[in-house]
Amino acid sequence: MAQLLRVQNFNVSRDGFGAGEHQSLERPFGDADPGDMFAWAGATASWPNRTDPGGSRGLDDYLTRDFTNNIGAEIMGRNKFGPQRGPWQDHEWQGWWGDEPPFHTPVFVMTHHLRPSFTLGETTFHFVDDDPAAVLEQAREAAQGKDVRLGGGATVVRQFLEADLVDTLHVAVSSLKIGSGSRLWESPDDLLDRFHRDVVPSPSGVTHHLFWRK
Repeated sequence: MAQLLRVQNFNVSRDGFGAGEHQSLERPFGDADPGDMFAWAGATASWPNRTDPGGSRGLDDYLTRDFTNNIGAEIMGRNKFGPQRGPWQDHEWQGWWGDEPPFHTPVFVMTHHLRPSFTLGETTFHFVDDDPAAVLEQAREAAQGKDVRLGGGATVVRQFLEADLVDTLHVAVSSLKIGSGSRLWESPDDLLDRFHRDVVPSPSGVTHHLFWRK
């Protein structure tokens, strides 16, 4: 069975931005409010950080629960790992994700500035400076037969789309308008030359766009 490269639960504004400008340590999504972007997933019964009982069921919950299903590795851009630019100033700082990152797999961070791999909990971060096809090959080997998740941000997802390496995408489009920042698309119709698409509105206010390769 083929290993898929999957974009899952990727959130964008209604004007196509995955994050706003002015990203910082305190504001990983820059001018965008992550509370608005991720509210649909945080309200579900399967949200991993839920501390109280309850939560919504239905499609939002299914997609939240499916996030880790059959995933053996993740690829992300440096901006998803942290806000720094240029050469690493401090190897002691190990990303936004805390002592127990939510990935529980090998993670390949695409960057022009390499640093040694390290492990936090069940997640090992590797830093790679290769083209998308070469990074995907490494991630597939590390995934040991499972699928690879392309975690973002938007710039990295675009790079893999342009290289025609993405097999499936799930993008949750919120009603929020950001206006500028890191953009995934001008319009979701941009992908219809290569992908089939289902569009499913949710009572939570987001619209789920589900793409699979033609």
